[in-house]
Amino acid sequence: MKHTKLYMLLAALVLLAILAACAPPPTPEKVVETITIVETVVVQGEPVIQEKIITATPEPTKPPMDKVTLRLNWSFYGIHAAFIYGAEQGCYEKENIDLTVKQGNGSSNAVKLVANKDSDFAYASNGALISNMVQGAPVKAVMSVDAMGTDAVLCRPDSGVKTFADLKGKTIMTTAGAGVNDYFPVALAYNNMTLDDVKLTNVAESALVTSYLQNLAPCILAGIDDKPAQIEKEGGDPPVILTYADNGVAQPGYVIVAHQDTIAQNPDLVQRFVNGSLCSIRACLDDRDACTQALVDYNSQLADSADMVRKQLDVSLDILYSPNNKDKILGLNVPEDWENVLELKKKYQELQTDMTADQFYTNEFLPK
Repeated sequence: MKHTKLYMLLAALVLLAILAACAPPPTPEKVVETITIVETVVVQGEPVIQEKIITATPEPTKPPMDKVTLRLNWSFYGIHAAFIYGAEQGCYEKENIDLTVKQGNGSSNAVKLVANKDSDFAYASNGALISNMVQGAPVKAVMSVDAMGTDAVLCRPDSGVKTFADLKGKTIMTTAGAGVNDYFPVALAYNNMTLDDVKLTNVAESALVTSYLQNLAPCILAGIDDKPAQIEKEGGDPPVILTYADNGVAQPGYVIVAHQDTIAQNPDLVQRFVNGSLCSIRACLDDRDACTQALVDYNSQLADSADMVRKQLDVSLDILYSPNNKDKILGLNVPEDWENVLELKKKYQELQTDMTADQFYTNEFLPK
């Protein structure tokens, strides 16, 4: 009797083995593995064959990380620390993104590099985005960063310039392709002047502050999130600051730009990049000192510049929400702000376009 039961059990095992061999191979999606162990144990003094079944769920195979390039508007300064710090804190890795941050040469150039698919995303001024899109660039803003404009005219304290009206006849230095150039004519028009009333001179970005300190011109066009701190660090007195915002230009500031093909064909990547960027900004807000130090450590040219970078960073982090962003939604492209600035460009810059404000941006990738 004992042998009969043993033979029956062995026959069943052989039958199971044959059926298993004939079965189709498991699909790659199978995530549960079952292992059967046959062993002999002694029960009440008699050998008995029994099975043990072990079920395990293997780790899912992680897809390769997406290599993504973010093009900045300029060489590294203040707010750029958020992207570097966020990458260090794993904000992009969590979204399966291997991020490379590259310095730029003006917002307009940064937008163009996204338009020609040299770079996946850009941090650039909304003015540069609008100008390029009206000319046919297939790009769009997918989130806001600096929600209010930081554009300004910075003048030497000994220049005698106190108001926009005092700029008449003055030489003002700027850099070709800089986002700060876009709304300068609007601020002039608000003060009943045109570009013919001043003399704009282009210099290299690397020479802008040096030339200003050498008094090669009394004023420069620059962002208050960047150059005032640099001027003071390099030995200059605090400049006279004439912001565009105080002279009729209420504008959105800087945005994340994506190619329209990427938005249409790979929305998941855009979503993950926006998620990573929002995570980075929040991390920077939580620890501004660590965020500052991340950029200083990352870029050797900023060694011993932590105080300057922190001042620059504070300006941007303090303007993440425009007055029209009533619910304080981080990253929101505020419709009223875009409508306002588009009307300003049509009124003062004779912008010719049938595009509506909502065609320049999308909020579809922000958390619902």
